[in-house]
This record gives sequence, structure tokens and C-alpha cells, in this order.
Amino acid sequence: QVQLVESGGGLVQAGGSLRLSCAHSGRTFSAYNMAWFRQAPGKEREFVAAISGGSAFTLYADSVKGRFTISRDNAKNTLFLQMNNLKPEDTAVYYCAADRISYGGTNAYDRWGQGTQVTVSS
Repeated sequence: QVQLVESGGGLVQAGGSLRLSCAHSGRTFSAYNMAWFRQAPGKEREFVAAISGGSAFTLYADSVKGRFTISRDNAKNTLFLQMNNLKPEDTAVYYCAADRISYGGTNAYDRWGQGTQVTVSS
């Protein structure tokens, strides 16, 4: 059973940066497409970024394009999200997701982490 554990969230001022990590417990991490989603209070969960198993393809929501970078280290079974120039509207719980087939902004990912809180103050 693959488990995902996010870390790296916290409180940051607008304009600041955070780096989220997601540890994948499986032995075939490179076989999984990975993604980050977020959910703000009172809002539906939304897609943030996705990356294919071998890192050849990435996809970003328009709201984070140019500020966030998704990456992965398959040797360390870890997914990252570098978030720069953070804005108050980026405040949300951030979730990582994994699936062998699904990719991109679909919610049809098989595994989800428990989430990590990101709060951006103005």
C-alpha cells in the first residue's frame, strides 16, 4: 500500500517562499505520475501542478505558472513543490497525489497524502 506524506508547510509573508515535500513509500516511485492539489477553506480542491514519472512532462495551473515549480527525485522517492512569490490567495491545505495512469488536473489519482497547511499573510 503506497503512502504519501507531505511536509514543509507553514506560515510565510506575502512574497516569500516555501518548499513542500511529499515522501512516497512505494518501491516503484518512478512509475507514478505525481501531482499537487490544494484546498482553501470553503472552496473545492483545485489542481496546482503535475509531473510525469520520468519528469519529462510538467503541467501547471495558470494561477501558479511562473511562481511554482514541481520536481521529483526518483532516487529518494520524493516529490517537491517550490513555491516563490507567495500570495495570500495561495493559502490552503496542499495535498500530493499519485497514480500510475492519471496525469494532470484530473482528480482521478489513486493515492493521496494527508495534506500540509500553507498560510500566506499579507
